[in-house]
Amino acid sequence: MESIAAGTMVGREREQEVLAGLVTAAEGRALVLRGDTGVGKSALLDHVAALAAGEGHRVVRAVGVEAESELPFAGLHQFLYPLLPHIDRLDDSHRRVFDVVFGRSEGSPPSVMTLGIAVLDLLSLAASQQPLLLVLDDGQWLDTSSIEVCGFVGRRLTGSSVKLVVGLRSDVASGFDTAALPQLAVTTLSEKEAEQLLDMRHPGLDPETRRLVLDEAQGNALALLELPPHVLRSGRRTAGREALSGYPGIPLPQRLQQVYGDRIRALGDAVRTELLRGALDGVGAGAAARHPRGTRYRMLNADEAAAGGLLDIDPLSGDFVFRHPLVRSTVVQLATPNERRAAHAALAQVHRDDVERRATHLAAATVDPDEEVASALEAAAESVTRRGGAMVAVSWLTRAAELSERPEERSRRLGDAAFVAGHAGLLGQAQQLVGADPALGGDHPPASVVAAAYVALYEDGDVRSTQRHVGAAIEQLRDSGAADSHEVLTRLVNLLLAINQYAGDETSWERTHTLLDTLGDLMPAASRVYEDAWGDVVRRGAGVRERVEAAFAALRDPEPWDITRLGAAAYHVDVLGQYRPLLQRALDRESGTGALATSMTMLHLVMLDQMAAGEWDEAQRSGQQCVELASSHGHMLFAHHARGYLGLLAAMRGHSDRARELQAAVDAWARPRGVGFLTQIADAIGTTAALTEGDYEAAYLHAIGITLPGTFTPYAHQAPRTLLDLVEAALHTGRHEQARTHALAARRAGLPGISPRLALLTHGALAMTAADPAEADHHYRQAETHPGAHAFPYELARIRLAHGIRLRHTQGRKAARHTLTLATDTFDRLGAATWAERARAELRAAGASPLASSAHLASLTWQERRIADLAAGGLTNKEIGARMHLSPRTVSSHLYRVFPKLGITSRAALRDALGRMPDGSDA
Repeated sequence: MESIAAGTMVGREREQEVLAGLVTAAEGRALVLRGDTGVGKSALLDHVAALAAGEGHRVVRAVGVEAESELPFAGLHQFLYPLLPHIDRLDDSHRRVFDVVFGRSEGSPPSVMTLGIAVLDLLSLAASQQPLLLVLDDGQWLDTSSIEVCGFVGRRLTGSSVKLVVGLRSDVASGFDTAALPQLAVTTLSEKEAEQLLDMRHPGLDPETRRLVLDEAQGNALALLELPPHVLRSGRRTAGREALSGYPGIPLPQRLQQVYGDRIRALGDAVRTELLRGALDGVGAGAAARHPRGTRYRMLNADEAAAGGLLDIDPLSGDFVFRHPLVRSTVVQLATPNERRAAHAALAQVHRDDVERRATHLAAATVDPDEEVASALEAAAESVTRRGGAMVAVSWLTRAAELSERPEERSRRLGDAAFVAGHAGLLGQAQQLVGADPALGGDHPPASVVAAAYVALYEDGDVRSTQRHVGAAIEQLRDSGAADSHEVLTRLVNLLLAINQYAGDETSWERTHTLLDTLGDLMPAASRVYEDAWGDVVRRGAGVRERVEAAFAALRDPEPWDITRLGAAAYHVDVLGQYRPLLQRALDRESGTGALATSMTMLHLVMLDQMAAGEWDEAQRSGQQCVELASSHGHMLFAHHARGYLGLLAAMRGHSDRARELQAAVDAWARPRGVGFLTQIADAIGTTAALTEGDYEAAYLHAIGITLPGTFTPYAHQAPRTLLDLVEAALHTGRHEQARTHALAARRAGLPGISPRLALLTHGALAMTAADPAEADHHYRQAETHPGAHAFPYELARIRLAHGIRLRHTQGRKAARHTLTLATDTFDRLGAATWAERARAELRAAGASPLASSAHLASLTWQERRIADLAAGGLTNKEIGARMHLSPRTVSSHLYRVFPKLGITSRAALRDALGRMPDGSDA
């Protein structure tokens, strides 16, 4: 607003110097301009855009508007739309990402990291021909998804020819507040600068009016430009002073709205109608980028408003745009309710091909019940739910219920809203929705049971009463034969299975199987997968892995809870790793929308896969994040669930005091409530901690608390997972018969066919307990060469340690060194200090120096070694990138550095190079 002419400005020397440095910098940078409303941020953005254009930059501009703040990627569209010609030059994976973002193909939205990497590549391509400046005004109104991507990109512009400048209002919170981008505070003008701007833009003011404006504006550039005409139009200075000063304590922006209000009231009705439609549709303030998501409302015949200083002309499109966001908000505030409803009705026609925009405008235009509008809102809620907008979906479903013409439709939609709210962890909102309709809280409450059970389960771990209530509701729906009850029945069935999973009780599970068998064709196919995977994989797990993989392959535009349920099933059959990219994308999407329960479940699953894959530092962070999130919202079940996993992680690392502290906390909370899933984890913590310490008697006693030798306690999910623990503890305490019995029981139960991890554990247990050397060698070989073995480095290292000890005793020290070194290196990489020291002791007993024998790997960083291991296991660069959240190009660069360090020239030689050890003396 301080612009005078020909790009000159009044004051702002410090800001101009910073912006000039940004434009002329040799590499990419980002900068946030933050200041009060009207202070002059837009003028500085205009200045830097003109400066960059003069230096040969291509300038792409965008503006945030409140009307789009809930529409995912709406802001990002503005930045990317002008760059679409470059997308065809990207690789296939990145093109597919943009196809989803631009709505050219269906699919789950990408994660912030995946999309951010794709955007960085697109910007780099565009900037390779001409330096690029991205300018964003009113960034506080950008949608959450776009802010996250802009923050991700802004932190990684070093090394490129791309610059990003964002203007933010300091009085409005936004995601940019935590984006960790450099900031420049834009303050008010000094007294001298304010006088200079006022005299240049409004010369000839009499001294009293001039002093009045300067006193009221207090250096605010917008006020200096807008107040003088208001005072002069009042006809006398006293009236002007009253207009400006008669509201002590009212902030300057509100007084400026009064100024704009006088101008708006002076317009004709037709012009005011045009302004209202433009304001409600989010038409930008100042020159903005052309909007790619269809047509915005075009204000016509509004020259009168432009002449009154309310509108400008967009130089790119020639359309009218609001001069300032305050004009837009003032237009809406001055309109009557009937005028606003009429404007929304007109806008619904403008956006008739956009499901979400049309529905929101129809809802705002409608007062009385209208089934067509309710249905449109319901469709919009379904659409936004698939993109992670749980909170928006709850709002739209609630409004759809209000507009329903029939009581049964109102009840159904309120039930849907309560379900989404409950599943998203919005427990208070779910309870309010249940109480909002008598039909949901009466004597026949199947729909309300879902929300009420979520509250009881998540907040207090109530598995006993929720089992009864949910089971009774399923029976009621089964017996009613209601044609429209299938969706509610599916929700109840899946909820009952989740409750049983946490209960871990054989009697409850058997009762549930019996009940679900009575449903016949009413039983959802996906729920059968959950029933078999979440319950007892030892007895019901045959073929489940293949069914889970088929279900994932069949997912089309899934709801977030579809992903979490199948993710939990994948965990139980140990194929979670291949779906972590999908989980991470969903987690990134959900965590920004307030969908707490879904986010916490996804965090649990991500943490579990990080633990299995040996990414223990990342697992620690995920678990701590989940504890903090769950605790702060009163979701005690999830908080203790995450503490259980953190306890297991601490036990594996040898942090025994911390492990036992967490074990005690989890057990004390879960055991009185009958949450068997967590009490088993508590017992597993005790087993693991004791094994790590070498207290094998204590480990054995903890292990048989989960399952006895030779059997696997029904519906105890930790029973097969602690197979190796029980066998090792038994062997070290002289219970060889019990150890062998348990290993043979695993083979008889078919555990190798259920999951890759159980195959690894079974072969390891059989090898450790075999009396025949040939049989032992066979099973060690089966374990160590299993295609899935490298996905479980902790278990593989323990098996290799046992194998190395056996080799030293049976074939001599030299034969043991290679296997013991592999075990030592793995324990070191994992951070399993106690296990690593034990392995080093064995390696010393084998006559080798652990440091010398692994020296050929010392030059590899942890990330290089991890990439090399995955590549040696047969994964492609794309698959490795998805697993480690890197671009395929970055993976390729790492491998390019790894090959010469290992003295190889091809990918095929990786496995041998990683396993090759220098010979040592057999002294």
